[in-house]
Amino acid sequence: MPAASKQPRHGWTPATWERRGHALLPMPAFLRRVAFNLLLGTAFIALSLAIGMEGYAYFEDMDATESFLNASMILSGMGPASPLKTEAGKWFAGAYALYSGIAFLAVTALVFAPLLHRLLHRFHADEKDLEPQNDAKDPAKR
Repeated sequence: MPAASKQPRHGWTPATWERRGHALLPMPAFLRRVAFNLLLGTAFIALSLAIGMEGYAYFEDMDATESFLNASMILSGMGPASPLKTEAGKWFAGAYALYSGIAFLAVTALVFAPLLHRLLHRFHADEKDLEPQNDAKDPAKR
């Protein structure tokens, strides 16, 4: 078997990425990869939101609704919705805002990684690696 049409050794897992010599990942497996990364990104955002809500509730003595509003506004890059009263709350809001900027970039990279990887892999793949698996086995289509 030519090196350009190698298949990944152990099948697909979320952490398996095809290499330069491997065939293009079939669409169902690619969509599973995109869904997995989207799920990870959503979980990371939900955890970040929970941390922000807890911080605002603890440092600023806000109720759940007010904490959610402020944490989601900071996490989305809009800034706090309510004026902060305590110095500890201001320190928390600053640290949370810095964290939120980095978290936004990380989640964006996580979600778009499969799309960019597939695009780059498609540019480097041979023509026979772009064919569906069934056509490659049919001797009449070689």
